Amino acid sequence: MIALTQVKKSFDTNHVLRGVDLRVETGTSTVIIGGSGTGKSVLLKCILGLVTPDAGTITLDDQDVLRADRDTFLARFGMLFQGAALFDSLKVWENVAFRLLRGSLKRPKAEAREIAIEKLRRVGLKPDVADKFPAELSGGMQKRVGLARAIAAEPEIIFFDEPTTGLDPIMAGVINELIREIVTEMGATAMTITHDMSSVRAIADRVAMLHDGVIQWEGPVAQLDTSDDPYVSQFIHGRADGPIEAVR
Repeated sequence: MIALTQVKKSFDTNHVLRGVDLRVETGTSTVIIGGSGTGKSVLLKCILGLVTPDAGTITLDDQDVLRADRDTFLARFGMLFQGAALFDSLKVWENVAFRLLRGSLKRPKAEAREIAIEKLRRVGLKPDVADKFPAELSGGMQKRVGLARAIAAEPEIIFFDEPTTGLDPIMAGVINELIREIVTEMGATAMTITHDMSSVRAIADRVAMLHDGVIQWEGPVAQLDTSDDPYVSQFIHGRADGPIEAVR
């Protein structure tokens, strides 16, 4: 579904992506791992067309993402942002239904609210949460609202940006389980960036490690722990010593 070929992106003298090759098959869940500042978020932004690569190609169903009609293209995506990124001034249901209240996906307000409440139920939140404001919710509840928003428009592709950041281990486990269930139910194609190895093992079909601007290793999640790649081994076990230099 998504194919990246020799994608490069620099910001002045900072060469972030140096020739990324990656394929994401339809209906699969791919997790991108790598250290902070390795370009994982830049990679997602390039796929979405928010950042223009300096070289290389990115296609969605064989169509160049930079040449696609923007509204039609973006309507295929859902996004769970790091920290949930809810709008403080909007009620919970308005956050969930944000895309359904405007633009090409616009629905009548009553219908949008009904869909929002149903998506809140799907992520384990009761209807009475709908009329609260984000500040009235815990971090875990906010993350669930963000997940409900990501799936509200029934997207074909969902991006998850550090979905468990800031959550305790139990709530992180709940979010991982919800993500896996929802992606499977919807038949969606998923891409996730995370440092959380428990998330990787819970939601990934395939794993790709981004290091030094390229995909250092890529393969099924079942092969992650037995990989003999020294970069992968150091990263997944959190060792200070190895080919990846720790910032001190």
